Amino acid sequence: MTLKQIEAFYWAAKLGSFAIAAQRLHVTQSSLSKRIAELEESVGALLFDRSNKRAQLSDAGQRLLIHAASMLQLGEAMRAEASARSGLSGICRFGITELGSLTWLPAFIGQARRLHPALVFQPYVDLARILEKLVVRGELDFAVAPGLAQHEEIACQKVGEVECTWMASPSRIASGTVLSARELESQPVITMTEGSGLTVVLDQWALENGIDLRKTLASNSMMAIVGLTAADIGVSYLPLDFMEPWIAQDRLVPFRSKPAPPNLSYYFFARRDDKRDLIEVMRGMVASAADFGVSAQ
Repeated sequence: MTLKQIEAFYWAAKLGSFAIAAQRLHVTQSSLSKRIAELEESVGALLFDRSNKRAQLSDAGQRLLIHAASMLQLGEAMRAEASARSGLSGICRFGITELGSLTWLPAFIGQARRLHPALVFQPYVDLARILEKLVVRGELDFAVAPGLAQHEEIACQKVGEVECTWMASPSRIASGTVLSARELESQPVITMTEGSGLTVVLDQWALENGIDLRKTLASNSMMAIVGLTAADIGVSYLPLDFMEPWIAQDRLVPFRSKPAPPNLSYYFFARRDDKRDLIEVMRGMVASAADFGVSAQ
């Protein structure tokens, strides 16, 4: 048996799909199936019940899975030791939300490429909850997104905090205004769609404080919300530092509410069972690079 065979078996079992496991391991599905079949021949037992559409383990597969995990950890330790000087290699698929892509992503990619020139980066930009699901399914190696993960398979580490504030057109609200909860309820609010970590945090705050936000529009693009707010379609809740250019140009004004909504915390998401050196190295680099107040422009 080989580590590639064990790896194919492990990820097919963990992800519940030969197709997704093949994508994660950057091989064709037929190659992955062949590796599993070879492993089954080597151990003399069927590891999967192939009567179901999902990759469901047989009794033998259940017993051998824990040993496969241990063997892969040893293999990863050997690879990490061997690549300590030359850097990581392969493909790194990761998720990031819009604010991250507009701020610290270019600097992070530049530093990562200098330290790991043989590693190919494939970033994917989407909303927090979508990225989380892709990490759970193994389609992304990791993701950086606001709010704690909702799946127990995900381990979270905080990598940044963003100060947010209410924003409005100057023609709607004067800068520095403080609205009461009831006054805020009278304002039309433009928010991100429900897959956004920012929306989850804002909705939870409103619920805890008995505030009924009058949502009029939702968008999956923060920049679209900026434009709609500047056009006086409604008010919005946005990252303060990132909005400074619009504030300086008097296109938007910040205002506050009482009570004030919380800041937005960003987390590094990865599967709890993913012990690859890639994850540990990227987690440290993201924690160092994630400055959400610096524009990529």
